[in-house]
Amino acid sequence: MKEILVSAGTLPEAYHQALLELWKNGEYTPCPDYNTNQKECSMTMVVEDPLAEPLISRLFIGGFRELEQYRLEMLDGILDFEIERGNWAYTYHSRMAEQIPFILRDLTRNPSSRRAVIDVRDWRHDAAEGNENPACLQHIQYFIRDGKLHGKVLFRSNDACKATFMNAFALIMLQQRLAMQLGVEMGTYTHRANSFHCYEKDFGMLDGYVKRITEAKDIDDITYEYEDVWKPMMEAARPEIDAMVKELKERPLPCGD
Repeated sequence: MKEILVSAGTLPEAYHQALLELWKNGEYTPCPDYNTNQKECSMTMVVEDPLAEPLISRLFIGGFRELEQYRLEMLDGILDFEIERGNWAYTYHSRMAEQIPFILRDLTRNPSSRRAVIDVRDWRHDAAEGNENPACLQHIQYFIRDGKLHGKVLFRSNDACKATFMNAFALIMLQQRLAMQLGVEMGTYTHRANSFHCYEKDFGMLDGYVKRITEAKDIDDITYEYEDVWKPMMEAARPEIDAMVKELKERPLPCGD
């Protein structure tokens, strides 16, 4: 597999570079688990200033409501109740939440620590025979260096067109929350995907993204500002998200046979 590294100042710049590299240099490989083929490479994406504007790429599936819901799922576990209802085996939040106090405690104890690791993979579940939904996110490690919190994330598998941007955005928001709790500045964000891929059915989407990137006359053509534009819209979507969550909680469980 090809190893590719991209580095840029902002999240959209790094993400767009990663899409271009996958399109140009990704290898065409079979994906028999899903009875399809894919373009694939191993991608390391470094964002030097994760909160820098413009923060939002226009090249992802969904809009401000979907991005806010995903952020709330990842950071606050708004859909964790689906585990108790038996609809989901886990959420990323459910696997991370109990480890956050350790991260804060360890980096407070020793800001130079190399032990601040969140393990998301649960091998007992993810490696179980017949399991079709193993976690894609594997682990996160945090470092404080030069008074800044740096985040390094590993995915075993990452859908470049449909998941990567939302994954990275939510994990940067988590990193920001931890940095604030630790009283340090934000450092870099590194997003590693051992399999950074696009399925054959989405090749047209990847082609379209690349066309928009290469033909953009200005960065504003393919990005949005977060603080002044998208953040207010995302916050305004919360009542609708809350109503959706309430409706799901009140939905009766299916009766057994």
